[in-house]
Amino acid sequence: MTDLLQSPLHDRHVALGAKMADFGGWSMPIEYPGGGVVAEHTAVRERVGVFDVSHLGKARVSGPGAAEFVNACLTNDLRRIGPGQAQYTMCCTEDGGVVDDLIQYLRSDDDVFLIPNAANTARVVELLEVAAPEGIAVENLHDSYGVVAVQGPRSDEVLRSLGFPVDHDYMSFVEVEWEGLPVIVCRTGYTGERGYEIVPAWDVTASVWDALIAAAAEQGGLPCGLGARDTLRTEMGYPLHGNDLSPDITPVMAGAAWAVGWDKPQFWGKEALTAERAAKQTRLMRGLVVTGRGIPRSHCDVRDDSGAVVGEVTSGTFSPTRKQGIALALLDRSVTLGDEVVIDVRGREVAATVSKPPFVEVGVREQ
Repeated sequence: MTDLLQSPLHDRHVALGAKMADFGGWSMPIEYPGGGVVAEHTAVRERVGVFDVSHLGKARVSGPGAAEFVNACLTNDLRRIGPGQAQYTMCCTEDGGVVDDLIQYLRSDDDVFLIPNAANTARVVELLEVAAPEGIAVENLHDSYGVVAVQGPRSDEVLRSLGFPVDHDYMSFVEVEWEGLPVIVCRTGYTGERGYEIVPAWDVTASVWDALIAAAAEQGGLPCGLGARDTLRTEMGYPLHGNDLSPDITPVMAGAAWAVGWDKPQFWGKEALTAERAAKQTRLMRGLVVTGRGIPRSHCDVRDDSGAVVGEVTSGTFSPTRKQGIALALLDRSVTLGDEVVIDVRGREVAATVSKPPFVEVGVREQ
């Protein structure tokens, strides 16, 4: 993995004995010794977990009218939120495919901070740069900031013990100084639990990590890898770009039409997405809960009771919370909630029920 990019916490993960793997071109921890994915997943659902997600991109769009410019490019409507709030959005192609899904943080009318996915950051920045009018600056800040996620019902206790703010609403952020260092504390996350994502300068991310790991340990928390992050997000039905969203899977297909500002005068892909939404012909994303034994995986065919292929799994895993297989799948519109289907897992038929995510109780918005 010598050619892979490294987070500012790489040495910390190696010292902890983490299993490292390629994730979006970055060497990132998948799991740590002492229980692995299931133990880390359970820590987040029941107590608290700390993740290094510094591989995520960071970008800034600034200048007079920056927010208006971003709003004319990305799908969601920044007019729905105010300064200090964040919003899930997508960067689409003109034919409606998804280049990336990302979080946009509105600092002011003239300043928007973006966190795209690791592998797609350069492309998102490039598209914005090409489209930006004179006076609007688009900066790729990928290696200027780290990101540490603190997720779980005890996340407030962890942050409070270190003097971080914890009283702001879901999908909002506060920019503060911590021990003299500027950090952004975002009430966001990818696990479905109450939690925060802390964005410090790259060079001080290690100090923030060390303090959070020590504070989390006092709450029974664990360092967590991206393996647990994936099982947690799948239990919530959160999409992963490249699996559940892609240039071939539109927001309409993925069930993410709520993140599109349909009434906006323009955004990339508006014409194609509006036509697709009206036609009601494409497959739609649904949840699958395995009723037999087996773990569905991406690209497994889904069949109805006649044996006809009616869809394809986009993300599948074993749910540590439910202790059974779950999946997200693109299914024909003829398939409805409650239907019984069969997933072809390496030639073996695995029975499942069509359901609506999330697959677990939701705690992310709790105050």
